[in-house]
Amino acid sequence: MNKEKLKEAFDLLKNNGIRMTPQRHAILTYLYQTNSHPTADEIYKKLEGKFPNMSVATVYNNLRVFKEANLIQELSFGDDSSRFEANMSKHYHIICKNCGHIEDFSYPCITDIEKVAEKETGFKIESHCVEIYGICQDCQSVSVE
Repeated sequence: MNKEKLKEAFDLLKNNGIRMTPQRHAILTYLYQTNSHPTADEIYKKLEGKFPNMSVATVYNNLRVFKEANLIQELSFGDDSSRFEANMSKHYHIICKNCGHIEDFSYPCITDIEKVAEKETGFKIESHCVEIYGICQDCQSVSVE
């Protein structure tokens, strides 16, 4: 985890008049520390031991605040559950069709697609999303045995 980025996130919230509650601090810290792409329910389950009075609604409300502040992004991979991550750099996701494990990867050439699409259609491209599906190494080793 990049502690400097997390501090910048806390400062941004403070400068925008958003009070830093212990739950808000824990949720944002968890998102900045994890390499997974958790759902709100997964975040809740991970933190409920520390905050027994926290509800799933509290997690959702804080995720909305973080998203509106551009500190996290919400991801949908077609399974009807939003996932969240603090990695705001341009990157892509590869998803295991068997267990649902998600990993980030970067490949700068994919951004060339935006330039081609803009040139061919006249659209002003704002963003794109690339999802790649396969079977992760763990699932491959299980099916081989």
